[in-house]
Amino acid sequence: MAWNKEKFKKEAKSISLIILLVFSFRSVFFEPFKIPSGSMIPTLLIGDFILVSKFAYGFKVPFSDMFGDPIYITTPKKPKAGDVIVFKFPENPDINFIKRVVAVPGDTVEVVDKIVYVNGKATETKEIDGNVIMQDMDERYKNFSFQFLETKTGEKTHLSQLHKDSLYNLDMEKKEVPENMYFVMGDNRDWSKDSREWGFVPFGHIKGEAILVWFSLSIAFPWSEDEQETFRFRPWRIGKMIN
Repeated sequence: MAWNKEKFKKEAKSISLIILLVFSFRSVFFEPFKIPSGSMIPTLLIGDFILVSKFAYGFKVPFSDMFGDPIYITTPKKPKAGDVIVFKFPENPDINFIKRVVAVPGDTVEVVDKIVYVNGKATETKEIDGNVIMQDMDERYKNFSFQFLETKTGEKTHLSQLHKDSLYNLDMEKKEVPENMYFVMGDNRDWSKDSREWGFVPFGHIKGEAILVWFSLSIAFPWSEDEQETFRFRPWRIGKMIN
């Protein structure tokens, strides 16, 4: 069969257009991410695949956030306390982090004896039984002693946890959140490197809001450092909305 140069060009253009549309969709509307660490346990588990709304805080010019802050087509909407956001790590923008917004511009925030205070008021918490939560945990965490809390951050009620035997002091003196900055924390409060350690997140670094879990699979390969977990598929987490 003779090679048809024109047909090849037409097919190449079609494939290029499809690729451009896919990446534009990811840049503007939704993008998948995989949870690699335990800083957001028990809300998000290691191996959760999540969907992030890229337009939750306004529509952006496609690809405008690849080399700096995004350019917004619409007036940006500001994140609220309680939102779970994906953002570029301020100390290394090539890395994506996921945390919960705890305080917004103009708020004061401090952490005393593991209690978070926003504008002088302690975050509402209520200890709950964690047996069901522990069933979802990877084997690596089964021997730890956790305290599980129903926590209210802003208008959202969600789960958080403390490690009863933790020796880390993650308390923080009172700070005021600057304009266009956000104070974020992991729901796994004793095992999260967050704004308590490295500071605030600029609005321009925020990629979007995490909205749901679309898949959940934890795998440790034989040559990995983690020898306690080999395979854990959690189909019951598929479709779970992130609160």
